[in-house]
Amino acid sequence: MDTSRFTDSEGNIRPRLLTELLDHAVSNYPERVCVDFLGREWTYGEIGDLVDRVATGLQARGLKPGDRFGLCLPNTPYSVIMYYAVLRAGGMVVNINPLYSTSEVEFLILNSGAKMIAVPDLEMLHEKVAAAWGKADDDGNVLLEHIVLCPMADVLSFWKSVGLRTLKRSSLAKKQSGVSYIHYSDLAAHPANPAKVEQTPDDVAVLQYTGGTTGRPKGAMLTHAGLAANSAQMMLHIGVVRDQQERTLGVLPLFHVFALTCVLNFGIDTASELVLLPRFEMDEVLKTVKRKPPTQMFGVPTIYNALGSLPDDKVPDLSSVLTSCSGGAPLPLDVRTKFEKRTGALVSEGYGLTEASPIITSNPLLGRQPNKENSTGPAFPQTVIEIRDPETGEMMPQGEKGEICARGPQLMKGYWNRPNATKETFVDGALRTGDIGYLDGDGYLFIVDRIKDLILCSGYNVYPRVIEDAAYEHPAVKEAIAIGIPDDYRGEAPKLFIALHDDEELDAGTLEAFLKMRLNPIEMPDAYEFRDELPKTLVGKLEKKELVAEEKAKYEARKAAQGDGAADAG
Repeated sequence: MDTSRFTDSEGNIRPRLLTELLDHAVSNYPERVCVDFLGREWTYGEIGDLVDRVATGLQARGLKPGDRFGLCLPNTPYSVIMYYAVLRAGGMVVNINPLYSTSEVEFLILNSGAKMIAVPDLEMLHEKVAAAWGKADDDGNVLLEHIVLCPMADVLSFWKSVGLRTLKRSSLAKKQSGVSYIHYSDLAAHPANPAKVEQTPDDVAVLQYTGGTTGRPKGAMLTHAGLAANSAQMMLHIGVVRDQQERTLGVLPLFHVFALTCVLNFGIDTASELVLLPRFEMDEVLKTVKRKPPTQMFGVPTIYNALGSLPDDKVPDLSSVLTSCSGGAPLPLDVRTKFEKRTGALVSEGYGLTEASPIITSNPLLGRQPNKENSTGPAFPQTVIEIRDPETGEMMPQGEKGEICARGPQLMKGYWNRPNATKETFVDGALRTGDIGYLDGDGYLFIVDRIKDLILCSGYNVYPRVIEDAAYEHPAVKEAIAIGIPDDYRGEAPKLFIALHDDEELDAGTLEAFLKMRLNPIEMPDAYEFRDELPKTLVGKLEKKELVAEEKAKYEARKAAQGDGAADAG
């Protein structure tokens, strides 16, 4: 494999601008299909031309180097074009989940200081963004100047475009008075000659906001060099770079950091064909993989679970997939086994976090061994994994559990306007992940749990993932979440929430007997609750926060009632 375009003479990953990834593909493979969106195609030459035109238009509208630009877009050609156009113009991309609430969208716009933002011309999304118009940040500055409307009908095939314009006219955005709008077509009408701006690979390319599981989201400052390095690390890790031969299924949302790197940046870096879907809708996914069999696929466990749980006559043939990786949450062994057995594709598990662009470890891809059960694999190329005592920061011996810390070229620069949080997140220059794990003798990482999710039961550390993994061994269990609930005697006690596969039956007594064969007494749940569905984040990851809040409220209500009862008795 020729690595000269992304490594130096000593084999070290060379810092690159993200626009270099696109330039390489456009220069070498202009006729290659870059984007397939619901059956309509754009070549690399066409995408490159549109990127330069839109970048010129953005500069004409006042976008300067360092200005923040929000992208509030589902997976569409606009996601690719606007991303690289903003970077070409010297701006910073602020990724915003279109499913966020109005207040969440407003927070990201104001916190980042976004000067412009792009949204589809759909009423639901437009209203969320327009609500932030005229609002001031904490310093009293009103920074949002323009809203770029991206018409969905213009990127659909002819008949789908007609259907959107006629049958769904009421869902299209209605412009609000007093708001400055730019139509995407006006930007794309400019000549393809953006002014060259002074940029270095160390400049911030993307403000990627964390999920905000504890307090307000923080904007991780991801640099050109860091994001490009993670793409290069993937190529080195895979060991085979097949320029213009790959086809990547883009069902993960590109506003999520996992897809940003694995689908968009890595896809463009390898001149892959990006087959984009605006959302995970099973019928559309099945039609798409039949029409365009992918060679690369990246997903979260819920996607692999959904595909592996289809009826026999619906299971897709994914034997074309050579590279498939799961991330975002632990991949239960039974989910992986079922997916591989039924679809013909092999899937490896990786591990990372927003602050690392995001990948720091991965099991070998391309179906190569060894893939170790329950491990997220060895460190990515040119990445160092350290296990440290979470209290003292001291290095832990091999095999001992501690906080996972990482070093490598893919790490963030810090948090946007959060110097104290940045300082707390690094120890001796290594990134603290907030996860507990250990390394085996081969350097494979095993993740035990999140530090904040630990259940402190009678002075013992109980790891929710151990309970969840045991529950997943039961064939009736589709989803499992273990949390700690307040307990007056033990401090906290484990509670297990379960969702079952369709047409399966299981009661608490049977599940308890099953778990007793797999867990020690201190790990056994004190309570079980069966639900049709368990809470998930907007990108499909199982979410504990809602359940923890519910249980805390129940406990406080119960204590208050006991207090009232005692007062009445007195």
